[in-house]
Amino acid sequence: MKKLKATNPELIMAIRDLKKKSAESQTELWLSLADRLSTSKRSRIAVNVSRLNRYSKKGETIAVPGKVLGAGKADHPMTVAAFAFSDVAKAKILKAKGNCLSIRDLMENNPTGKNVKLMG
Repeated sequence: MKKLKATNPELIMAIRDLKKKSAESQTELWLSLADRLSTSKRSRIAVNVSRLNRYSKKGETIAVPGKVLGAGKADHPMTVAAFAFSDVAKAKILKAKGNCLSIRDLMENNPTGKNVKLMG
């Protein structure tokens, strides 16, 4: 088992919850998210809104194991779950009639992880 390098208590709890949910539901998505979040902060993923817009379709659910940044535009509604959002990114996604969720909220709403695209 890999030792956590994170010191952020919210991040540590999210990783533990993801691993627990993965074991309960036998879902590889939650384990993959936990592994990607447990990397060092320097190598953690940051995705721009333009990339989410380019690689998603209307109404899709996307999980980002890191932070969503505000470069680009969103021209269709999508549900994005991430560890963190910049204020600009959140505003652009909401303006396109999309939703911004925490990864924990996504786990509660969709425990099996079906129809969720992992981005990053």
